[in-house]
Amino acid sequence: MAQKEMLGTPLEGIHPTYVYKVVLLGSPSVGNSVPAHQYVKNVFRESLPTVGCCFFTKTLHLEVATIKFDVWVMAGQETYRSVCCLYLRGAHAALLVYDIANKETLSRAKLWLRDLEKEFLADEIVIALVGNKPDLAAEREVTTEEGEEFARTKDLLFMETSTKSNHQVNDIFMAIAQELLKREQKKASARSTADLRESRTRTWCC
Repeated sequence: MAQKEMLGTPLEGIHPTYVYKVVLLGSPSVGNSVPAHQYVKNVFRESLPTVGCCFFTKTLHLEVATIKFDVWVMAGQETYRSVCCLYLRGAHAALLVYDIANKETLSRAKLWLRDLEKEFLADEIVIALVGNKPDLAAEREVTTEEGEEFARTKDLLFMETSTKSNHQVNDIFMAIAQELLKREQKKASARSTADLRESRTRTWCC
């Protein structure tokens, strides 16, 4: 039932449903709305200008859970940055998108990461660094190794995706889903351990 859904909280039952807010951030030229549109609609568009923000939803029916992604795409223009920061609140995952043929866009992605680090603790959000347009290999300014190394030092997920060829677009969202589920399992395990300790304490006290 929709009214029982809570962000990042499972519904009652063996097969839980989780609702997660995912934000896509990047410079205006990286086309960060394109992977979201392709992932949700399975249609490639060369250009999807974002004014302020746009919103998509996608539901994944996995073996262990159902996941609903509320995907928010933030405009990359500096004009919208202060407003877009408001949309970061309550996010469970973020994709920092850069253009592998434009090194400046990686620098901008790093600035978005700083904003996220100010807003969230490390265990509160899953962050992925996404190098877009690897089909522009001849114009590459950011090597795969450079992206991987930065992601490793910041403990981020990393993947290069091509919205034009639909290369790994679904994979990066699946990787985020798996990481979010892994964190849910850790939370459940921690709660079970705490409940067991409390139960033992009560037994001894009585």
